[in-house]
Amino acid sequence: MVIGASPDSQKKLRDFRQKNALPSVLLSNPDHAVAEEYGVRGEKKMYGRSYMGIIRSHFVIDEEGRILDARIKVSPTKSVRLAVQAVTGKAH
Repeated sequence: MVIGASPDSQKKLRDFRQKNALPSVLLSNPDHAVAEEYGVRGEKKMYGRSYMGIIRSHFVIDEEGRILDARIKVSPTKSVRLAVQAVTGKAH
């Protein structure tokens, strides 16, 4: 099961999920509690400006709640391949 967390509103996430036909669950986390718990909210910089934001990351968690793979600052294209590899043990 794939679960995403975002500070966006439930409506915005629902619209995004429908628009992109995503089968995954998207959790609205406007207070950043989940991001803070996983250590993926931090300082980012764009155009010389610093701000707090979500650091693109993924965590593969098994049925027992153990983290099998954690990637911080992972690219979206690499994230899927690395997550599948963590689950299957095979490079794709």
